[in-house]
Amino acid sequence: MYTSTFTFAKRQYDDEFHALDNVIAQIAKSIPGYLGEETWENPATGLISNVYYWDTMDSLRRLIDHPAHIKAKQRQARWLNGYQIVIAQVLRSYGGGGIAHPLAQSALVANHSDSRTE
Repeated sequence: MYTSTFTFAKRQYDDEFHALDNVIAQIAKSIPGYLGEETWENPATGLISNVYYWDTMDSLRRLIDHPAHIKAKQRQARWLNGYQIVIAQVLRSYGGGGIAHPLAQSALVANHSDSRTE
């Protein structure tokens, strides 16, 4: 399992941004192996992070290589003041329940009472 975290400082969005962003979101959701996403904003810095969850690296690669994603990457300077992408392999995921999470039903969810996994 993998995550791709896209952290950015936004500028002014326009109609082209919103249209392209919507297309990319629909493409991501249609790729087998897409597990879900979360979005976070840091009020102190104004930075926004989108965390996308993927079953396999091949699934993630399908989005990375898609022409709409490539187009957005080429035009990002129009809408962003900078960005950072982190791609990571998920080794384990666990929680106490009570919140919805893209990995809550994952095979990587560890038994929280097992102290060896913490």
